[in-house]
Amino acid sequence: MEMTKYGHSCVRLEKDGAALVIDPGGFSDAATALRDADALLITHEHQDHIDNDAVRAAAAANRELRIWAPETVATSLADLGERVSVAAGDTQFQAAGFDVQTFGGQHALIHPLIPVVANVCYLVEGSVYHPGDSFIVPTQPVTTLLAPIHAPWSKVAEVIDFVTAVRAPTVHQIHDGLLNPAGLGLVESLVTGLGARTGSQYRHLDDDARFTVA
Repeated sequence: MEMTKYGHSCVRLEKDGAALVIDPGGFSDAATALRDADALLITHEHQDHIDNDAVRAAAAANRELRIWAPETVATSLADLGERVSVAAGDTQFQAAGFDVQTFGGQHALIHPLIPVVANVCYLVEGSVYHPGDSFIVPTQPVTTLLAPIHAPWSKVAEVIDFVTAVRAPTVHQIHDGLLNPAGLGLVESLVTGLGARTGSQYRHLDDDARFTVA
């Protein structure tokens, strides 16, 4: 399976001629990620995780595109009909030939005065785990963790605790769109050093770089 990151929290997975995209948001190169995609997984409704214009353009260009998303997002895309399915935690399904398992159900708390929204985490092919905006630890081992490395709802200690709790052999960063190079380097150095104590190897994921995942 091949993976490419298209900025912030957006990744595209490809295998056997099919392509699955997760979280093509407003901080990402969503249009490129969605080009000729067969399936789309959306973790939650925030605009840095779903670019509505790009998603609708992709759906118009490809009538076979299938979309899975939490109920609020699925409802907003209801005009696309049966191509949109509601995703919730603790379910399993196939998306364009990819095995998908879901976890979680809520976005991490930003502030007590800000309502919590639905957030679904996705484990693809029993390998790549995308938690969206949450630190939900999956109930089964994963080989590649996409760790939200910086957000208004987190602090570095929580990122490190999440990485060490999941214990994935390989960790890559997502949700890095608000960091400048200096800040990213600092956070990555901490995650690299402390994550290694539980056997997790952190590897920076460059935008547009395509590589093979187990």
